Amino acid sequence: MAMMGKLGWDRTLRWLTGVAAFSILGMLGLLISQISYYGWERLTWEFLSGTPRAGMTEGGIFPAIYGTALLVVLMSIFVVPFGVLVAIYFSEYADRAGWLYRISRQAVNNLAGVPAIVFGLFGLGFFVQFAGRAVDRAVYDGALTYGQPALLWAALTMSVLTLPVVIVSVEEALQAVPQTFREASYALGGTKSQTIFRVVLPHALPGVLTGGILAVSRGAGEVAPILFVGAAYYLPELPTQLNHQFMELGYHIFILSTQSPDVEATKPLLYTTVLVLLGLTFLLNSVAIVIRGRMRAALRSAR
Repeated sequence: MAMMGKLGWDRTLRWLTGVAAFSILGMLGLLISQISYYGWERLTWEFLSGTPRAGMTEGGIFPAIYGTALLVVLMSIFVVPFGVLVAIYFSEYADRAGWLYRISRQAVNNLAGVPAIVFGLFGLGFFVQFAGRAVDRAVYDGALTYGQPALLWAALTMSVLTLPVVIVSVEEALQAVPQTFREASYALGGTKSQTIFRVVLPHALPGVLTGGILAVSRGAGEVAPILFVGAAYYLPELPTQLNHQFMELGYHIFILSTQSPDVEATKPLLYTTVLVLLGLTFLLNSVAIVIRGRMRAALRSAR
């Protein structure tokens, strides 16, 4: 009887976990199907390559697509190397009983729990008002150049927002590398740094890309942090310098859904823009996933 009770509980748990997994797939499928149904009609090449006009109810969204992709790329360039360095310190160098490790670990945990809007205010106060104005005073004789909302400050703000995600994922990837790999490197005369950068880190590259994927997924959809530090409501010109403002898909969706004088006229445009944002996010993630898969295959063949 006891064995039958255990088997019954195992079946029940398996059924519950399966239902939970299918529920997630169902919610995602419902979301994508609804957005695709209402947004597919306006999805044309003119819409993807044109600029908005006529009160944002006509034209296209290419400046917003370009600005979103550029923001994500710059954010990744800033956050991934720094996140990898912090993760290497946590995994390979830090004394788990030391005060520096405890404080920095707590700082990462607290950073992960800060609301997104707070990062926007931080970016406005630190990057725009403090760092940007300092650059203007030192380089441009006080002329307003970098002391204003700009693409650079938006990317740095998003980097701070996504930093905990990269640190945690890369640290887990480093810890998953077998300890025997390190010991073999030391036995062959390798130093600590040589072991990390020639043995441990190459085997953890798929995990590094996982951190980048998670950062891209969050960074592409966040709106609150860039409200104050760079996003513009209407800017047909593409940003060509780091101190230029830019249009962004998430902010564009926010404006269309809250500030439009004609909601019914902008609703098709709104759904299509959401569909494009999801497609762009999936595309960026897919590219990173493909690269990660090829790296994993190369590592397996090298073994």
